[in-house]
Amino acid sequence: MSESSFSTMAAAAGSSGEAPTVGVGMLGYAFMGKAHSNALKKLPYMLYPPVAIPELAAIAGRNAAAVDEAARRFGYRKATTDWRALVEDPAVQLLDNVGPNNLHAAPSILAAQLGKHVLCEKPLARSAAEAKAMWDAVEQAGVKHMTAFNYRFVPAVRMLRELIDQGALGRIYHWRAVYLQEWIMPHYASPMIWRLEKETAGSGALGDLGAHIIDLAHYLVGDIKSVSALTKTFIQQRDREEGGSGVVDVDDAFAAAVEFTNGAIGTLESTRFAAGRKNYNSFEINAEKGSVRFNLERLNEAEIFWVDEEPKATQGWHNVLVSESHHPWWKHWWPQGHIIGWEHTFVHELNHLLDAIVNDQPVGPHGATFEDGYRCAVVCDAIVESAQSGRRADIRY
Repeated sequence: MSESSFSTMAAAAGSSGEAPTVGVGMLGYAFMGKAHSNALKKLPYMLYPPVAIPELAAIAGRNAAAVDEAARRFGYRKATTDWRALVEDPAVQLLDNVGPNNLHAAPSILAAQLGKHVLCEKPLARSAAEAKAMWDAVEQAGVKHMTAFNYRFVPAVRMLRELIDQGALGRIYHWRAVYLQEWIMPHYASPMIWRLEKETAGSGALGDLGAHIIDLAHYLVGDIKSVSALTKTFIQQRDREEGGSGVVDVDDAFAAAVEFTNGAIGTLESTRFAAGRKNYNSFEINAEKGSVRFNLERLNEAEIFWVDEEPKATQGWHNVLVSESHHPWWKHWWPQGHIIGWEHTFVHELNHLLDAIVNDQPVGPHGATFEDGYRCAVVCDAIVESAQSGRRADIRY
């Protein structure tokens, strides 16, 4: 459906007091399929009045029994094992692509060519070249497009971005970020899965976790100019559930020093071998007028230090509970202090995209476009290049 058609539909719906509908086709049904489906179902009655009503038109996945069960569980009208049938379905106006990384490019490109809007999970692609092809396709088609960097939609993160935009922090000097998990450590006896194979995943902890903190660095600080990096694979062979074994040909961990185009410097580190860390996505920014810290495992909080705070006798870090009605998105949820969770970021994210679709609003700068996904992929490729060469790598977007 064209943008003008959506705009006409939105205007008509507004005059009648009813929100327009957008047919959603979901590619994938597991972890992210559940997260996105939950958000789509919750969005119309919590972010009320809704900008649009998502209609769960169809869902696709490679396992027929599993995708049929997902359709019943989440409430999709149709289920299929053919992603092309999903994308070509006339009832699908928005492709929500949460499939494995090797299924990001072709379905998203076809959807764009058919005039359908596209939301694609991160990392956008397995390489910068693949991401560039996806970005080119959506731009040429003139459809709305978003890379699903959902941590841009944490209220505390958005609040910090607003402080930066207001100049409250002044010049930024340092960025340091880590994203640490433990779920493929030996004591879990994790089998060989698609996330450990380069052909399917593209990279390991780098694309799975590092992409998030690279995007947050871009969102909060600015473009990265150069990187100097190390990568490591600790366990190079794993047993397959169906028998036999496979070679792990992606990174288990990476660490990188980065320079930004605005002169700031920083560090990035991700691993899936950090014992005790469940979903520890944490960053700190040191700037001219203060510093800020954030930890995803305590996502309703932000820590802030102000350089010129008076009186000096009580100057120190402040722990801010980001749950007031004036904080981003909180007017839609609960009274202050009643806490929201990780799943709510997807509600905010999908609402942002639906607003862009039906009201012809820009996805950026707060939503991550396919251009943002591409720029993240460029940095990921440069990290691999630097680690392999042992030299600093310049970023060329």
